[in-house]
This record gives sequence, C-alpha cells and structure tokens, in this order.
Amino acid sequence: MTFSRADVTRAAGDGLLSFPVTDFDSAGQFDAESYRKRIAWLLEYEISTLFVAGGTGEFFNLGLEEFGEIVRVAVEETAGRVPVIASAGQSITMAKAHAAAAEAAGADGILLMPPYLTECSQEGIVEYAAEICNATSLNVIYYNRANGALEAQAVKALAERCPNLIGLKDGRGDIQSLNTIIKTVGDRLIYIGGVPTAEIFAEAYLSIGVNTYSSAVFNFVPEMAVHFYKSLRAGDHDTVARLTSDFFIPFIAMRDTCRGYAVSLVKAGAAQVGYPAGNVRAPLTMPNAEEVEKLKVLIERVR
Repeated sequence: MTFSRADVTRAAGDGLLSFPVTDFDSAGQFDAESYRKRIAWLLEYEISTLFVAGGTGEFFNLGLEEFGEIVRVAVEETAGRVPVIASAGQSITMAKAHAAAAEAAGADGILLMPPYLTECSQEGIVEYAAEICNATSLNVIYYNRANGALEAQAVKALAERCPNLIGLKDGRGDIQSLNTIIKTVGDRLIYIGGVPTAEIFAEAYLSIGVNTYSSAVFNFVPEMAVHFYKSLRAGDHDTVARLTSDFFIPFIAMRDTCRGYAVSLVKAGAAQVGYPAGNVRAPLTMPNAEEVEKLKVLIERVR
C-alpha cells in the first residue's frame, strides 16, 4: 500500500473515480502495454482514485493470474499519484486470493463484489464480507448490489466488525434504501454512487450526501466527465442539465438496447477516441457498426 487508510478514505470519498476498461489484444489476452498507455492517459485528468479490474474492467472475465498482472501494471503506472483499488469476489476463497494478489501488487484496497450467483440471507452476506475483510490488511469498500445487497442494520453490523471496511458503493440506485443506510451508519463509512452510468443519479446521490461516483464514460470522454462532476459540485445546474440531456440520456438509451452494453459501449467509445482496448470477452458482445456510428456522433456532440 502506498497510502494510509485516512488518505484512501479521503480520496475515494470525494472526487471523480475512474474505472478503466481492461485492454485485450487481438487474441483476447491482456495487453499490458496498451493498458499502461490507458492508465497514463486517464491520469492526465483530475481524478481522486483509480479502481482497476472492476465491473467496467471485466473483473468477472479475468483469471487470477492476469488479475494480479493488471493490478501490478496499474500500480506501477500510477506511481503513487492516486490510490489504486482492485476488485475481489466470487466466493470467500476466491475473494481472499484476489485480495492477496492485490496486496502483493501494491494496491491500496479492494472493492468487494457480491458472492457469485446464489441467493443469500442478510446474515450470510455479512459473514461472507466479514471473513474476507478479516483476511486482509487492505482497505475494503463493499459493493452493495444484486444478490449481495445489504440493508442498513446489516451494513452497520459489518462496519462494527471490520475496522478496515471504509466504504459502501451503491449498485442499486434505491435512494430510499441508501439514505436509510447513510442515516443509520453515518460517517463511519464513505459512500460511492455505483449504478451503471452513475451520472444520471448524481444529483440524487449528492442530495443525500454521496459526493462521488464511478464514471465509466470517463474512459472515452474524460474532459466532459470531469466538467460534469465539477459543475455538479459547484451547483451549476444549467450545465448539469444540458450535459444530461445532450449526452447521458441518449447514451443510456443506447446502453439499454442490449444487456452488457454498460461495458461494451465504453470499450467502443474508447476506440473512437484513439485508445482502443480490444473487444469485450464473452458473454458480453460488442455493438454493431450502426450502433458505433451513433456513439461516435454522441461523442462528437460533447467533445
């Protein structure tokens, strides 16, 4: 780890968060040099934390060995400029292995994903998360979504058991539930907006004290993403409304035409601005030529 717990908490809790795509070559293998260039480019812009091998980075499609290499390359290229957070999850055993690999590579924390597939009780999810937290010295942010969604009292119990749990990332977009969690747990944790294309929820998030969110579109329109975030925090409602209408609403309409496009369109967008990352891995699919052309027009509108 490069940063202290307090440093990571401050960085991840306030500022724009980058979730880069993962670069694959023409054979579908991790392309380390292309990934280095991507990280270097994204770090030219004002972000507070780098989350690597996350949902946008196709964590669900990565083997353990290449996961470790991705984190190592990101840590090396970042060179202590911002904290680096890697993902972990799938099962207790696999999540512990992810955390160990991330720690060995020099990461500052992990984003803990929900358990794989199975339905869970609140008590079971708390045990899952607590066992992983207690197995690592890294900072942990829990990704509250899907079958691993925790309600307020469960989040509070987990926070009380695990000193290295520093944050909760919301992946549901249920503002009532999230507000209840925030009011119940308070500033013991930081809170991160994490629904797909989180900018569309940014105003609602901010209204309940969530100061930051994961920006997938930062991968291909970083100037606009930073401008949107700064405008939001400055209370520039006109700019936020304009960019929402001109870019985010039509982008979401495109995203929702096919499952998995929250990642696939981002990779297509990165290629359009000169930073191709290869194709997504199955079961995701890339957009067709017509869809890519529509995306290109949308990008040009806000560049």
